[in-house]
Amino acid sequence: MLELTPSDILLGKQANNKQKAISNIAKDLVNKGLVAEGYDVGMLAREAQNSTFLGNGIAIPHGTTDTRDLVKETGVQIHHFAEGVDWGDGNTVYLAIGIAAKSDEHLGILKQLTHVLSADGVEDALKSAVSAADVLAILNGEGQKELLFDDSVVTVDFPGSDLISLLAVTAGKLKNANAVNEDYIADLLVKPATYLGQGLWLASSENGVNRPALSFISVHMPFDVESKPVKGLIAIAASGAAHVEILNNLSALLFNGKTNDLFASTAEDVIKALTEVRQAGISHTFKIKNAHGLHARPGAMLVSVAKKFDSQIWVANVSSESKQVNAKSLMKVIALGVKHGHELEFTADGVDALQAIDAIGEAIANGLGEG
Repeated sequence: MLELTPSDILLGKQANNKQKAISNIAKDLVNKGLVAEGYDVGMLAREAQNSTFLGNGIAIPHGTTDTRDLVKETGVQIHHFAEGVDWGDGNTVYLAIGIAAKSDEHLGILKQLTHVLSADGVEDALKSAVSAADVLAILNGEGQKELLFDDSVVTVDFPGSDLISLLAVTAGKLKNANAVNEDYIADLLVKPATYLGQGLWLASSENGVNRPALSFISVHMPFDVESKPVKGLIAIAASGAAHVEILNNLSALLFNGKTNDLFASTAEDVIKALTEVRQAGISHTFKIKNAHGLHARPGAMLVSVAKKFDSQIWVANVSSESKQVNAKSLMKVIALGVKHGHELEFTADGVDALQAIDAIGEAIANGLGEG
């Protein structure tokens, strides 16, 4: 699999516009022996079709399928722009990853990038990077703390009969996992928990958080607080947006009246209920015909089609047994690692759900811009 190395990264680059930046990257791809002269034409043509800006100050300029025969060897050339380059639509790029790919070897890099495109502080870190090692550390996600949510912070069938006890246990679990300190516990215990409905309560704090985390507890025997039932409680150690996806899944459980899935017999079942929620709606499965799978261009085309509709649309890679993700997010779609022949299940829910599924199916049948 293609991997990034410090030798792929050049610092101190400047460009007045993205066209100049792309041309310079193409020239260095030629100098590295990765592509032949003329590859820049394909890169600029690709940029004219759809912006290669991904988010958090990162873009991935690359050629079209028509110029793939100019690729001698799969590889990358990365330019770092400390002052940034205007990439259009109000977006500024501090790191442009020029890709030369003969087939789908570059999908691993795209999948890797999805972990930094939604993380907090990445753009600022790229601005201040002073070495290739700094840039590589950012792209590898070093220093970023993922959400802690495993069986060490889940308690089922707790014999408690008051919210304070539940708050204390969840906070204690988070502290034992080194996710929080005493300041978090003190703040959590003085704040009133919020009733979400269906017996579920929520508490959170940003104080004393060492890393983002989430703890869950269910009770052996439900009880009432202010005439509201208590079956379980979720405590969040909030830091950035790491917990947002689980909260979205939780909202779906509440909306569909499926919170009983949370009050399961094992911690594993609880974790699965919050992280692998299956959305409801009109569903259909399509096979990807693109020779190199859903790399950036067909992925962007698919997302563009999905965004035309008001309905919520999710997609799962049936071939790799992935969980559902937002089909309107390029980061999420690329992270599915879709290759030629993979089957994708789309689920749409809303007033134009059927039209959305039909349009997606037609776009896939037409090759998502690649014929």
